[in-house]
Amino acid sequence: MPIQSKKVLIAEDEKPLASALKLKFQKVGVDAVTVFNGKDVFNELEKGKFDLILLDLIMPEMNGFAVLEEIKKKGIKTPVVVISNLGQEEDIKRSMELGAKDYIVKSNTPIIEIVNKVKKMLFK
Repeated sequence: MPIQSKKVLIAEDEKPLASALKLKFQKVGVDAVTVFNGKDVFNELEKGKFDLILLDLIMPEMNGFAVLEEIKKKGIKTPVVVISNLGQEEDIKRSMELGAKDYIVKSNTPIIEIVNKVKKMLFK
């Protein structure tokens, strides 16, 4: 019996990183869709269901904090993992208060580690 395919939405404005994440997820059997600004997160969520959102904080049009606030306001239940280069305690705390399930500092974390962490969350 095939395992149910999981789907991740990657909101990351650094296109090379977004592409690398997408490829790594596909290699481990996770379907991934990339968007490059905060507004597009909601366009994708309207199109289909995701098992998890990987969210950068610094993005054009709508930053990650605004996306988290909107997700909370709309009652969207999709778990969010923040990936950001903002490593300050206040950013992490604010993200968690806004409903993020986890916070990964990109500059300290190899891509494969991000993928493995997300995989664990998806298939627990």
